[in-house]
Amino acid sequence: MQCRHNCAELYIYPMEVSMNNTVNRIMICRTDNIGDVVLTLPLAGYLKNNYPNATISFLCRRYAAGVVRNCRFVDRVITLESINDPAEFFAELNLDIIVFAFPSKVLAKAARKAGIGMRIGTSHRLYHWIYCNKLVHFTRVNSTLHEAQLNFMLLRPLGLEQPPTLSDIPAMYGLVAPDNPDIKVLLSPHQFNLILHPKSNGNGREWPIERYAELACLLRSHSDITLWITGSTAEGEWIASHGADLLAMPNVIDVCGRFDLEGLTSFIGSANGLIASGTGPMHLAAALGQRTLGLFPPIKPIHPARWAPLGVRAQTLCRSERCIRCEDINTCSCMLDIAAEEVADIVLGWLEQVKKVLPESKQKKVTAHG
Repeated sequence: MQCRHNCAELYIYPMEVSMNNTVNRIMICRTDNIGDVVLTLPLAGYLKNNYPNATISFLCRRYAAGVVRNCRFVDRVITLESINDPAEFFAELNLDIIVFAFPSKVLAKAARKAGIGMRIGTSHRLYHWIYCNKLVHFTRVNSTLHEAQLNFMLLRPLGLEQPPTLSDIPAMYGLVAPDNPDIKVLLSPHQFNLILHPKSNGNGREWPIERYAELACLLRSHSDITLWITGSTAEGEWIASHGADLLAMPNVIDVCGRFDLEGLTSFIGSANGLIASGTGPMHLAAALGQRTLGLFPPIKPIHPARWAPLGVRAQTLCRSERCIRCEDINTCSCMLDIAAEEVADIVLGWLEQVKKVLPESKQKKVTAHG
């Protein structure tokens, strides 16, 4: 379907365009939250596999660059804050394809001005009809697909007929935790290092802080498990104010505000597991192949079917039915109903997994890399 003003082609169904190596330069634009950026990285893996000789650039915000730099499928990371004149910058890169995984009128306008041959965006943004020449129609809110699969809809103009299955996506992250000797030293005295990330920066419904305290209490008798509390400086202040019981536990260490994003990536990759509600570090842990437990409410569109962590060692907990007060976040009990005992059982299962893969002589001292 084509716009009557001949400004863009609208792809409601996939196009049969053969993949080849004639494309030299591709850019993915994702300039929003960390979790969304992580779930967009598989596009880079897919594109690198189908255009192995192409240079894949990823445009993101400065605070997310610490993650993208550790994706082996991305050749060049560009921060939005570093660009003075987007049109001039795009023209210098001489891009063949630009994919707007997150819409931006300014960047779309600049891409057209720079003369980029294929400019892909969603059809529901009016300005995309003016500045993009390949429009893809799909709805995120009511879709039954996972967010990571929905991102692949943007590759329809390149011939992608169906989004990858959920089991295919983990191999496309290409994410590796950077080596950080200081973090290894920090974790090394402890046997099993479990990260708890209680806050979500307002992006999801959170497991109550008192449940984290209950979990810490249940795990207190297991001297081989150390709990690390992560979050931003502001989140750390909130936890200190509302979670004094949690921080007072002898098996808990507070490191909120201690790491930048690259440091947090290394910390997550070097630990033994992470527990969080729907938030960026949860998706980051899953993408790194870390043991990850996501805690969710059964409420669309923030339910696991849309936002579950995707990884070879990722799993979720969620009630099978929503409560009768879901519409009000202050009275909804869906997250409260996830029992600390359920979470503790999963953690103890992880601990046994680690012990089983170690030589018998080392089973009493679990390393931080189990």
